Amino acid sequence: MDFLVEFFIDLFGGISKDLIIFIISLMPILELRGGLLAASLLDVEFVRAAIICVLGNVLPIPIVLLFLKKVLDLFEKWKVTKKIVDWLLKKVESKREQIDKYGYWGLVIFVGIPLPGTGAWTGALLAVVLGLNRKKSFVCILLGVLMAAIIMSILSYGILGSIL
Repeated sequence: MDFLVEFFIDLFGGISKDLIIFIISLMPILELRGGLLAASLLDVEFVRAAIICVLGNVLPIPIVLLFLKKVLDLFEKWKVTKKIVDWLLKKVESKREQIDKYGYWGLVIFVGIPLPGTGAWTGALLAVVLGLNRKKSFVCILLGVLMAAIIMSILSYGILGSIL
């Protein structure tokens, strides 16, 4: 992830640091985790960075929750994109047990633990495919993003900040 973060920092070098971390936080895969890492590398003040990254990570989620099912249904109709949808659905099924066991708290934990393949975008995908209530899912995803913000802040500004 460090490589991707540094790539985007270089790519967006001509714009403000705040906008760089906001854009990184919007992106699937990088999300808040990448935004906070970039913010620490760019020496953006912690509270400011945390607010920008949380907003950037959460902003697209209501749109994803509203329209992802329609996009998946559309993509299932085409041979090329059907393979992608099948792969995504298989991945979601592998996480179903966690959600079935812990309910909406499972979604909070899934989004909040900063591991590869987890995060707000994947949490929204899980919620949509599993047919969870959108409003409850959004609240759970928001709580998970806040949890990830705390964990990543400790890592990015605490542990990494003392090394760098």
